[in-house]
Amino acid sequence: MIDALFGSKTRVKLLHLFLNNPGKAFYVREITRIIDEQINSVRRELSNMLGVGIIKSDTSENKLYYEVDQRYQYYLPLRQIFSDEDTLHDDSAPSNSTLDWQGKLDELGNIRLAVMSGVFVAGSTSNIDILLVGNPTTAKVKRLIKVLEKKESRELNYSVMKYDEFYYRLSIRDRFIAELLNSKHVILRDTESILSNS
Repeated sequence: MIDALFGSKTRVKLLHLFLNNPGKAFYVREITRIIDEQINSVRRELSNMLGVGIIKSDTSENKLYYEVDQRYQYYLPLRQIFSDEDTLHDDSAPSNSTLDWQGKLDELGNIRLAVMSGVFVAGSTSNIDILLVGNPTTAKVKRLIKVLEKKESRELNYSVMKYDEFYYRLSIRDRFIAELLNSKHVILRDTESILSNS
């Protein structure tokens, strides 16, 4: 049934493999052994999936590796269909509500500015999902990101900056800051009203 919906048995097996192993890359012969399909069929479907954007490729040690693109627009719905485990509805993970975020930011330490974008904001084109400005505790930031990654079922791109560095980069219209702020974003905290008033 699902083979008919997604076009081919090989494609379904590939989606199952990639979506259950986010962050892990495979080369063609390894894939053919794992999913037990003919190499030509695998190559054809990999080419189709690359064209759609659900997977990406990279060369390492003279081998072409493929992995799921966790920033693909339909990554989460497809992961819900193909995932072997129910990691997408973990009630212990934080929600995206502003009130919940304020508590999480307080736990991190001295956060003067927090901006959410990327995968957290519909329509955002930013490659950065979270920007934290201040002097947070590194271990606590890593713990929070790990929880969020588990909840989102994908790797997150985040950046932590000292306030002086951020202010300087904002004042010279640094490309990294400009791209984030020109994309759709949500300001979770701005103690100095540096962005709220601009």
